[in-house]
Amino acid sequence: MKILVAEKIADEGIEFLKSKQMSVTVDYGLSREALLKSIGDYDALIVRSVTKVNEELYQHAKKLKVIGRAGNGVDNIELSGATERGIIVVNTPDANTVSAAEHTIALMLSLSRNIPRADAHIKSRQWDRTLFQGVEMMGKTLGVIGLGRIGTMVATRMQSFGMDVIAYDPYINADKFERFNVKRANTLDELLDISDFISVHTPKTKETLGMINENSFKRVKKEVRIINCARGGIVDEKALYDAIKEGIVAGAAIDVLKDEPHPISPLLDLEETIITPHLGADTIEAQKNVGETVAVEVYEALKGKLIANAVNLPSLSVHELEQMKPFLTLVERMGKLYHQIHNEVAETIEFIYKGELSHHSTEPLVLSFIKGLYETVLDTPVTYVNARILAENRGIAISERRVSTSDEYSNSIAIKLHSKNEVFEIEGTVLGKGEPRIVAINNYSIDIVPKGNMLLIENNDSPGMIGAIGHILGKNNINVSTMNVSLSQTHKSALMLLTVDQTIHDGVLLEIHQHPGILKAWSLKI
Repeated sequence: MKILVAEKIADEGIEFLKSKQMSVTVDYGLSREALLKSIGDYDALIVRSVTKVNEELYQHAKKLKVIGRAGNGVDNIELSGATERGIIVVNTPDANTVSAAEHTIALMLSLSRNIPRADAHIKSRQWDRTLFQGVEMMGKTLGVIGLGRIGTMVATRMQSFGMDVIAYDPYINADKFERFNVKRANTLDELLDISDFISVHTPKTKETLGMINENSFKRVKKEVRIINCARGGIVDEKALYDAIKEGIVAGAAIDVLKDEPHPISPLLDLEETIITPHLGADTIEAQKNVGETVAVEVYEALKGKLIANAVNLPSLSVHELEQMKPFLTLVERMGKLYHQIHNEVAETIEFIYKGELSHHSTEPLVLSFIKGLYETVLDTPVTYVNARILAENRGIAISERRVSTSDEYSNSIAIKLHSKNEVFEIEGTVLGKGEPRIVAINNYSIDIVPKGNMLLIENNDSPGMIGAIGHILGKNNINVSTMNVSLSQTHKSALMLLTVDQTIHDGVLLEIHQHPGILKAWSLKI
């Protein structure tokens, strides 16, 4: 089989592929035109972050079976196009964990002892030790925002420095905090209030963009120190600049900036900051690991083996995938709804398969649900292959039950999520030409396609509620596409689920919340 390596990877990776009798072409300087002209000859393509793997390329890549991303992010790869064509996309999310954690710690230590400034001072032929007095790590509180792979490694290693570690991560089960002896912050504010050092380790999402902002710096301890080796933009650079100038923040160590590779950040003008050009994964060992890992994964994918870091495909045959595809879509959307409705971490998840579905291999359904549950909140791509491991690492217990008959449908799947304080249940089925439907939420029977923008409302069962909601939406120019209303078994409350033509913004949602008789309301998006 033929493999094109279009961007630089470690020699060890290339040698591995050659040792497996793969035909390997290495061409790092390939122009776009030349790439499009030649890609049709190859079974696999290995890239980093520069090469755009999109519809234009897919049109020319008639033999392509595997795309290997030497690194973590897959922003430059159009996953939907690959999935439609059965092309497996693999990446290397764990290969740089140690390097990223060590770089974070190196910056933290440099910041605590003013090492870059002191180095520049003495190299300018000066000697004034009083200018660079630092602080000890022993006895200080480290606040870790995001307790994923890198955040956990930073937390455990800094404990050996005698630091007390508190972490905030609403998507991690309490068991993991206990296992690593890390205090759990129930809110971000709780962490901000007591931390002497704050280290950011979250993915860059809609929720985390600007999460450390002007309001955050109004809460922090005076002379706190900030470290960000995660993603640029999570820490508001202007707000951080102002906090340093005002003496609130003693200093910051930053490896990632909002505008890369040509930053215009005001932080560049401060002597209290240490800034490096996104070096977190830039070590000999990390690059060797990345090169070797992507090579092994591409080879095994070409050989039809199970891939630990397959980003876009479940471990099913083509025939099984065609049969299960509507159900995979259904349960993934059901998973996406949970964190939009509930803030609590699920401790156990129970899958109940009813009717014909109970006779099928159901592991892909479990993986697809977990994928939907976590893919927008974690800092690593959640795949069909790694989904169960990610759930287990967060202390989530998974169980399955099969019922040979289904009351109303030939097949359906109910999923119960048990959190500390409540049980959330959602049930769905597939109708007609493979159309996914949600048919129950908790004790309410509904029938709606989980797609696009939706509004979910729980209210007292009293006259005029539908009209009131319609009035609020209408005056805000929001059009309702479908509406489904269900009464509770006691007839004391009702659930209203609407699909609408646009996102329900906070102001409209607040107006709905404030209307008499409304118990809860959520703006949902699939």
